[in-house]
Amino acid sequence: MMIRLLALVAALLLPMAAARANTTPPPLVGDTFEISRLSESVYRTSDESSGNSHDQDTIVERVVAVTDAGVELEYDVPRSITVEGRGGNWQLPARVLRPSNGALQLLNADELAGRVDAWLERAGFTRAHCGRHIFTWNVFSIDCDPQSVMPMIEMFNMGPPNIDSGSMYGLPFALAPMPMTRQRSGTDGATYTVDLVVDPDAVRRARAESDIVAAEVTGRELTLDAALRAHKDDNVTGTIRVTFAVDTAGHISRRTTVTNLEITGPDGVRENRTTTETLERRRI
Repeated sequence: MMIRLLALVAALLLPMAAARANTTPPPLVGDTFEISRLSESVYRTSDESSGNSHDQDTIVERVVAVTDAGVELEYDVPRSITVEGRGGNWQLPARVLRPSNGALQLLNADELAGRVDAWLERAGFTRAHCGRHIFTWNVFSIDCDPQSVMPMIEMFNMGPPNIDSGSMYGLPFALAPMPMTRQRSGTDGATYTVDLVVDPDAVRRARAESDIVAAEVTGRELTLDAALRAHKDDNVTGTIRVTFAVDTAGHISRRTTVTNLEITGPDGVRENRTTTETLERRRI
């Protein structure tokens, strides 16, 4: 997690605000949770190309304070990470405010900014590398802005704090929020699902931005306008199904998001891609 991996699926899965119904118990100072994220993607094209990817990360969330302004949380790597492993991560620990309404706010930006130069030096980079992309086993962005930790934290956002049948839920790559449906309820909790339709324009833009990054790491020049023109005739269809497992206290213990995309380019080549992301949250 020391450098943010650029991936279309990450953008697909960042949740938006949802309508709230039932009220869950307030958090308590000291509450600590481990949140694991597993993302698996497979694709196949009509010209017989295929591939897959696998990405797994874990983060620890701790309640630091509960105030009138909201809940202060600290995010950090698991304790099992070695000192050497932590040395490669300047973005954590990060302290944020989760207000009752509105987006997360970074509280220790100055502290994060103070770690960047030491991290760059250890990695063999300078400030001139900030904002650039490199290729190792994958394409990475060299982030030096403390605010870059926020999208990473959002990737571990389980979902809205209160869920009920009929509550609206949406994702940035979906055309519109849709109501949740209760699928099951029992003594161990309940399960809710929501089905969304992918926004084709959002996918086209994400593909164009991915092309720009690929051009950068291979030494080519490509403008955003040119990249967008190259994808303007892509025929994009897709669905996203999100399933929430909610315990008896109303807390989300698992969120599974399955995204199915079919993209046909102007050359007639069709790509089918399925991405499954699973978030699990457990008290430690």
